[in-house]
Amino acid sequence: MTSSNVNPKAISQQSLFIPYRGGQLHLRHIAPKAQHTNNTPILMLHGAMSNGRVFYSDSGRGLGCFMAAAGFDVYVLDTAGRGLSGPRVSRGFELGQGEVIREQLPLVHDYILSRHPLVDKVHWCGHSWGGVLMASALVRHRDLQQSVASLLTFGTKRTIKIRSVRKWLMVDLFWNRVAPALSFFQGYLAADKLGLGMDNESRASLLQSIDWVRGDWVDHDDGFDYAKAANKTLWPKTWFIAGHKDKVLGNPSDVKDMLVECGMNSPKYTLLAKESGYLYDYGHADMLTHGQAVDDHFPQIAHWYQEA
Repeated sequence: MTSSNVNPKAISQQSLFIPYRGGQLHLRHIAPKAQHTNNTPILMLHGAMSNGRVFYSDSGRGLGCFMAAAGFDVYVLDTAGRGLSGPRVSRGFELGQGEVIREQLPLVHDYILSRHPLVDKVHWCGHSWGGVLMASALVRHRDLQQSVASLLTFGTKRTIKIRSVRKWLMVDLFWNRVAPALSFFQGYLAADKLGLGMDNESRASLLQSIDWVRGDWVDHDDGFDYAKAANKTLWPKTWFIAGHKDKVLGNPSDVKDMLVECGMNSPKYTLLAKESGYLYDYGHADMLTHGQAVDDHFPQIAHWYQEA
């Protein structure tokens, strides 16, 4: 493929809605229009202040569309309150990251399997904090360890240990101090209106992610120790991808720290950088959205999935 867009006529897209806690979760299904194969479907999950649109567009851009054109059924989740999931994050919205780990991911995973009776596993793919939530769900649910075919992440880290002026401004000052203050007065973090991200963040998710980034990997609701359980987890085939220009939100050193903390056996790690043979030095978001990605690392990802 030489264009940044997949031919929209080669794929189909539809929005599916799953009842959840009096509302609904939105799941974008992107599929090849050609005869379906028995390829294992792929579930994709966005990060903080984001939604599923980081993986797809109506015009055919994004990894989700690319993988559908390559022959895979792709499902992109908007977690509760984000994207087209409802009700939207607003004042009084109480759900946090714990509900994504304990409820939403298992629910959506089982729903995908019910739509594909000829397969018994689903590939998982997460961007940024979405990869942390997916890894946490795998650590927590032993049944998922048996039915998740692989875990692929982009710019995923649980802690941020690097030190720089940029990190102090983005994380220590804004995320850890200003954002909680804003969420206290607003009842949530209106990231989209402030131009800080694609979507809003609930106060619960914000505060919980702050604790995890600088503290222990322990569930805020019931005290489940993810760090301890990670060492006993049966990890699937795993690939962590980092961007050379991702200096703060997914710094390569912090991505490597998460690999160590998870205790994964022989995980694959890739740095998207010119010095590694790639066309571009990618950052946190453009490793998924850059126009060159379809000619660069996207084909490698498709091959990895085909071999999984």
